[in-house]
Amino acid sequence: MVIASDAGVPLYPISTGRNWGYGSRLPPVDSVVLDLGRLARIDIRSDEADLGLVTVEPGVTQGQLSRHLDDHGLPFMVPTTGAGPDCSLLGNALERGFGITPATDHFAAVAAVTVVLPDGSLYESPLRALSSPDQRVPAFKWGIGPYLDGLFGQSNLGVVVRMTLQLVRRPERVEAFVFNLKRDADLEAAVDAVRGLQQSLPGLVGGINLLNRRRGLSMFAPYPDDEGRLISDPRIDAMGREHGVAPWLGIGGLYADSAVAAGARRAIRRRLCPVSRMVTFFSHDRVRLLRRVAGWLPGRKVAVQRERLGSFEQALDIMVGRPRRVALPLAYWRPGFRPPENTEALDPDRDRCGLMWYAPLVPLDGAAARRATDFVERTCRKHGFNPLITLTALSGSVADATVPLLFDPDTEAEAARACYLELVDEGRKLGLQPYRLNVAAMDRVTAQEGPTWDLARRIKHAVDPRGIIAPGRYVAAGRGDGGEGGGGA
Repeated sequence: MVIASDAGVPLYPISTGRNWGYGSRLPPVDSVVLDLGRLARIDIRSDEADLGLVTVEPGVTQGQLSRHLDDHGLPFMVPTTGAGPDCSLLGNALERGFGITPATDHFAAVAAVTVVLPDGSLYESPLRALSSPDQRVPAFKWGIGPYLDGLFGQSNLGVVVRMTLQLVRRPERVEAFVFNLKRDADLEAAVDAVRGLQQSLPGLVGGINLLNRRRGLSMFAPYPDDEGRLISDPRIDAMGREHGVAPWLGIGGLYADSAVAAGARRAIRRRLCPVSRMVTFFSHDRVRLLRRVAGWLPGRKVAVQRERLGSFEQALDIMVGRPRRVALPLAYWRPGFRPPENTEALDPDRDRCGLMWYAPLVPLDGAAARRATDFVERTCRKHGFNPLITLTALSGSVADATVPLLFDPDTEAEAARACYLELVDEGRKLGLQPYRLNVAAMDRVTAQEGPTWDLARRIKHAVDPRGIIAPGRYVAAGRGDGGEGGGGA
């Protein structure tokens, strides 16, 4: 770090480089990539094993931590995402990623960090800095004094080399619940019902997802090769009937001991049954039983359901904190393109999958959700892209809308970029602020003016006066700084 600073060479730190859909390992401006993937130590103190505290380095993946916990008989859940088992835990938390376990907000699970600063000095979270090396450090996120750890999330102030995470214990019962909306017009009522669940059952339900029909079909049906980049509405309706995908599909997770689970199921049904005829609960045992029964029966429709149950079993694994690749085939869902049959070999970057995620925050109320989805539908259709929409409840007050733009990087990259930038720019005018950005739109933040962004630049200049860490990423250059700004560890 000192050498790079002295030479004025910008560095772009990456963990595993699998930030798919947001730029992966691509810097916003020319930089030397600092690959931290070989730093892959997992540290769980013997006297803290029952506390669910784990310290990881940048190269530790979801899959590695999952195996480590299983090997040591520790009953805690990995903070999983749909990105798969080969993605960095530390990198995802710094990007403020989220999942669908009770620890929905992954940065909220960060208890402490160790950071190499641009001058080569080492920052440690305050409670660690006050303690001797052999002392146990209490897992209190806020520490004492100013909360400085947060400066290293979505920023460019240092290179995070260690992170302590507070894991959630896996409860006695983990069940998925599924519900369908038979009419698109039921979306507003469904979002309001989800808000009621998030507010009345905190800790018992994870992040509830609402997927529109196109997004649901991307999970269960191959892309029709006789359609272009935007599938026609009549074809979507026909595919929905064929594969049993409703206009909106709801999926959530229930986490409770057996004594609590029965009452929670009743509460979930009471909230959701007015908008869905049926709410079905699935445990791992029930899904495995249904797959065995389907294996004994003939017929194409049964075979389709058997395959769907296989995908659903993997989704349940993610809910219990075991990472799987079930969501990765989405990146391959475009005309004339198919994922490898061996799902263990999925790699969207290697396989030339064009993917950009638009991820705006949406107030968790029905009217706001309708305005957001209507805007995404209009804009994607205007540019000739399928509007694939998922609304994920992050709390009782806010949801994130994740919208993947899928394209051929050789022939459609400019069209995708134009669509993405219009979504970002016009969405902001409607109050849809993104919680995370693709590298193609970092200037939408770094170019901002005003006291908030000026303070960020002043901090950047004070910590990194030569602007060597991740220029162009989230935080602009400081005043008097020769660099361009930006960056995240």
